[in-house]
Amino acid sequence: MQKELQTPNSKPKSQIKACLFDLDGVLVDTAVYHYQAWKRLANTMGFDFTEEQNEQLKGVSRVESLNKILAWGNVEKNDAEKEELATLKNSWYVDMINKMTPAEVLPGTVDFLTEIHQAGYKLALGSASKNSGIILEKTNLAHFFDEIVDGNMVTKSKPDPEVFLKGAELLGFKSDECVVFEDAVAGVEAAKRGKMKAIGIGEKSVLTEADLVVSGLDKLTIKDLEEL
Repeated sequence: MQKELQTPNSKPKSQIKACLFDLDGVLVDTAVYHYQAWKRLANTMGFDFTEEQNEQLKGVSRVESLNKILAWGNVEKNDAEKEELATLKNSWYVDMINKMTPAEVLPGTVDFLTEIHQAGYKLALGSASKNSGIILEKTNLAHFFDEIVDGNMVTKSKPDPEVFLKGAELLGFKSDECVVFEDAVAGVEAAKRGKMKAIGIGEKSVLTEADLVVSGLDKLTIKDLEEL
């Protein structure tokens, strides 16, 4: 069998073998549900919570999000009260995501996941959400993933790379064989700290550290992965 010759100017194919996906804002958009639940919680404490503030919570854990919201509202709570508030917010959020359907999957997601899955790439979810399993089940995406790493399995929030390093470990690949798909600055930073490639979903002016930025998975093909 003849070996494929590389011409002097040709670029070798990427060594990417595994794809690690954030959930919110990449595969589905649950930000609206987080916003509605956090806003309701803030309102019960006598202050408002804006969409702009909600943007600052992208990729941030539930506990850290609550701490930010309490600071914005100049409200102090002890640890027990914080746990109660976080649980209350999550119960409202879970009620909403339990009504999700496959129609809420972002454009191009199913086609792209199908394409890379059939091409032999291994897939893992790497999300701060502790409700990832529910969302993947309700939107009929769970079967695409070989491994799921979520907020129930890690202790450090992005930009710490723990969630992605755990995903790579479970899939059995080294960091430089993985690419991360992220819509948040903290998530892209986590990927880079973990020595992985990063594809940003969003605006180039925001996700400046990503290796490639597109508006959505509907703009990606296998070729984009091969050229990383």
